[in-house]
Amino acid sequence: MISRRSFCKKSILILGGIAVPLAALELFDPKKLAADRSGPSTVRWVFLVDTHKCVGCGFCVKACKIENEIPYDANVSRTWVERYVVTRDGKVHIDSPKAARDGFTSTSIDQGALGMLKIENSDIDKAFFVPKLCNQCDNPPCVQVCPVGATYQTSDGVVLVDRSWCIGCGYCVMACPYGVRFFHPVYHAAEKCNFCYHRISKGMKPVCVEACPFGARRIGNIRDPNDPVTRIIMTERVNVLKEEYGTKPQVFYVGLTREVK
Repeated sequence: MISRRSFCKKSILILGGIAVPLAALELFDPKKLAADRSGPSTVRWVFLVDTHKCVGCGFCVKACKIENEIPYDANVSRTWVERYVVTRDGKVHIDSPKAARDGFTSTSIDQGALGMLKIENSDIDKAFFVPKLCNQCDNPPCVQVCPVGATYQTSDGVVLVDRSWCIGCGYCVMACPYGVRFFHPVYHAAEKCNFCYHRISKGMKPVCVEACPFGARRIGNIRDPNDPVTRIIMTERVNVLKEEYGTKPQVFYVGLTREVK
């Protein structure tokens, strides 16, 4: 007799293989986004990151770990901050030591097993920070590949994980093109950012938004035309990550450059 886990593994390998390429035909379009505002719910949560305002202090990461019971010293995090250093020879150096939980205390680039890379100030063309988190995609591949429905999408657009129902198959971790998912070291279930759903569903802000001292992180309702975040997304130059995958990510960035992956 085939087990539930075995059945899911065979089925989802096929579904996962066809779902993403088909979705990849669609690209991010602000006009299409405006049309999508007429969905069944009056709320569709979106996130806005202003890279010009992020200083890499790591307060957001620290607050997230405490709020969401992610072991403080574990090498996993629901959100993280990446440092990009572009040198004059065109090379791009990226690091995020401990997810930037403690900020960036060294000017050298942490290359992991390769050690620290010292870059002279005179060789730097530009440097900046980019916060990352779950994109709460409109077309989430993680939901499509979950064989037991432990990962699902709410009517207001947030993708959640039911820890008690997750079987730990790992398909959602593999399917996410943004690398935001991991296994919780204690609960041994799939884990990721959910915009602090337990807070926003009570009218509060995500803890990373509250912890950011410079307003680099904001949350809004894209179906409310008067929402300040919505107005920025609709009228200013914003970008999303990896739009070529067709997942319709709902984390929008101000100041995103071509070096950001």
